[in-house]
Amino acid sequence: MVQAKKITLYVLVVFVLYTIINSPQRAADLVGVGFEGISSAAQGVGDFMTELVN
Repeated sequence: MVQAKKITLYVLVVFVLYTIINSPQRAADLVGVGFEGISSAAQGVGDFMTELVN
């Protein structure tokens, strides 16, 4: 099981590096989308907590 996790991690790192080197604009777009998703999720949690308090 530990070996499978290591292999998966290495494959993921290689894929990310390949994507960044091959098409940096697309990689930047993907990072932007990821941060937008995290931001909207945090906003949703904040709204939920605010409604619970009120």
